[in-house]
Amino acid sequence: MKKDFYEMTYILNPVLDEEKFSEMVNYVNKLIEDNGGELVEVDEWGVKKLAYDIDKKSTGYYVNLYFNAPAETIAPVERNMRIHDDIMRYLTLKYDAKMKRHYDLRKKGELPALFEDPEGEQESDDDK
Repeated sequence: MKKDFYEMTYILNPVLDEEKFSEMVNYVNKLIEDNGGELVEVDEWGVKKLAYDIDKKSTGYYVNLYFNAPAETIAPVERNMRIHDDIMRYLTLKYDAKMKRHYDLRKKGELPALFEDPEGEQESDDDK
């Protein structure tokens, strides 16, 4: 079975305590693994300010993760996340070849420097 590469970011209710955050991250990780996925990287960003209030909350506990999984995994995972009260929002992205290449280069620390002036000077709008 073919497995695709995915990135998922989700926001947990910020009123939970540290133990509950940990429990929820483990819940989502297990959800992915139980549905045929393999976790590659889990990055907890912690409590951050939201761009707009969600359910009268101005902050949320952000978690970003990368995983390999068959396409059939996404529907049950997202369904479980949608019905869980402590998960405020989530977003799942399926990586194409170019995005995966960028991810691999970033992990190796080999991303090319883009738009960099060799003399170290930055061009401003006033220069044009």
